[in-house]
Amino acid sequence: MFPRRENEPEYALLNDGESQPVNRYGKPIETVPENDPRRREDFVINDEPQEPVNPNRYKQHGFFFTADNCIACHACEAACSEKNDNPAHLAFRSVGFVEGGSYPDYRRINISMACNHCDNPVCLKGCPTRAYTKFAEYGAVLQDPDICFGCGYCTWVCPYNAPQLDPVKGQVSKCNMCVDRLEVGLKPACVAACLGKALDFGVIENIPEGREQAKTEIPGFPRTDITHPNIRFQQKRTLPRDMKRVDSTPLKYHKDDRDGRFKPVLDPKQGFERKWSLKKLLGSHENAHVAFTLSAQAVMGAFALLVLGSWFGVQPMVGYQAGNALVPVLFVMLALMGFGMFKLNMHLGKPHRFYRGFYNLRLSPVSREIAGVSLFFLGLGGYTLFSLFDGGWATVLANLMAGAGLFGLGFGGYYMYKLYRIPARPYWDHWHTGAAFIGAGLTLGALLLALVALAFGELDQAQGQLLAATAAAGMFLEGIGLYRHYRDLGHSESEAAASFYEQGTTYGKAYWLRNGLLVAGILWAGSMAFTGLSTAWAFVLLAVIALASAILGRAMFYVMVIPTTMPGAFFWKNRGFVEHARETGLADMPQLGVAYERHHEFRLGELLRTVRETSMKEKLDQFRRIFTG
Repeated sequence: MFPRRENEPEYALLNDGESQPVNRYGKPIETVPENDPRRREDFVINDEPQEPVNPNRYKQHGFFFTADNCIACHACEAACSEKNDNPAHLAFRSVGFVEGGSYPDYRRINISMACNHCDNPVCLKGCPTRAYTKFAEYGAVLQDPDICFGCGYCTWVCPYNAPQLDPVKGQVSKCNMCVDRLEVGLKPACVAACLGKALDFGVIENIPEGREQAKTEIPGFPRTDITHPNIRFQQKRTLPRDMKRVDSTPLKYHKDDRDGRFKPVLDPKQGFERKWSLKKLLGSHENAHVAFTLSAQAVMGAFALLVLGSWFGVQPMVGYQAGNALVPVLFVMLALMGFGMFKLNMHLGKPHRFYRGFYNLRLSPVSREIAGVSLFFLGLGGYTLFSLFDGGWATVLANLMAGAGLFGLGFGGYYMYKLYRIPARPYWDHWHTGAAFIGAGLTLGALLLALVALAFGELDQAQGQLLAATAAAGMFLEGIGLYRHYRDLGHSESEAAASFYEQGTTYGKAYWLRNGLLVAGILWAGSMAFTGLSTAWAFVLLAVIALASAILGRAMFYVMVIPTTMPGAFFWKNRGFVEHARETGLADMPQLGVAYERHHEFRLGELLRTVRETSMKEKLDQFRRIFTG
């Protein structure tokens, strides 16, 4: 438990009196009713049960930030990192800023922000391992790094960049509201360290002494409608109409004269030159997701064509089922699906804890995707096995496994799409995501069937025409989605407009190359379907065009997304500087706060040290600790 000193200064003490019955979003500030049995339970902190002594323990608490007072001394960051023993590259609380105007009247607003312990914590709902808990005590949203397996989905869905994914340890951690300090009547460490009384803390909606406002937004703070964050602001200084970010994100905040609010709009700070940026595009951290989604969708598309085609009596597919290419294509599908699942699993911070992905089926779209895809893989494996045998019983079992596979395909495929409909990432939050996924499944699945059949000399003209037409339909569907996405992004504001700008500049040449390949693929596949051209060279050419388009498009899908998040600074919390530091070796200097992604090296290093330095009994104990961590 946190030891409280006898001479704690008054500014470090909690001093809430009466509170409001509900917050401004209409939710009760009392986290549990008066007669709830949880009020009589101990609150266990660091394995120490704490009796309920704080009278406000079961009220929602939150931060209060007076922007006019913050001088960006970063004392709050330092105090937080010291208390939580954070490495230099992690910070649960960060200070960024926006600035605007012209000399001599140049204005700057600093923004200090950590986790906002929201009323609707999307991190909790998104986490597949159930590492997050919204506690009745203080309304704190707490996270257990030991349960986390490092998928990083919480960092995608949080609008405020509160969860921090450690690239070294491969796990997420975040602000814990300093609940151990709250239990002894102290404010969080960051608040107690603030020099200018910019930060305060208490029961939400209680305005601190000497403050008048309790806004939910200030320039630079991300949108609040997604999660209803428990933070309030005061900002009274007059500001210029445009407040700009100094990090690499092409956004600024423009004052809307109708309501006086500052809204994010495009700031084309990098000009309008079109570039290739292929190294950045094809060397993304998210390449494992590219490999998994494309391979899974290709296999799902091929499986659906095979099974549904034969069930509904589509003659080319009935003939395919009876031919010599069926078993080989099923084994190719198993191998390709296994490859995608392996790549995605090894992308986790703790790959050996993959099974924890099933823990949150009730809430998490990631858990549901994992369950659906696993069922599909099981159905595909069973269908492949029973396809090796002849006879009535084998046919019945094969059809049962095919049904299970189709159910897993539908369930897993839907949540594969659903998990990307994230309001905090507007570039993804559009129906084109579903069109791209279905289109890729139809196109790549049809081509997979065609190429394997050609390899075994089993592709007849009717099958070739059907598969070429299916590939053309898939690319056409994807093209329609991309067109609507392009139109909608072009008329949007906020981070969607910034992604649209990146799409046309940083990746402009690659973007139009992908579009050209997509059009060429539609025309070539359509002509093959119309003329009945089913030769090997025609399908190989179509496969090269379609695969190049799919890889480029899916890579851009991941690199061009710009999340809603608070502004950074010139170096700290600046994505552009992080990329630069890793490319030039500056990340080798820990004081710069940038680390390489080395979580697999970290785990392997621990294992090697364990083998080298300890006795057998100690080895077993430490192996257990490493792999349960």
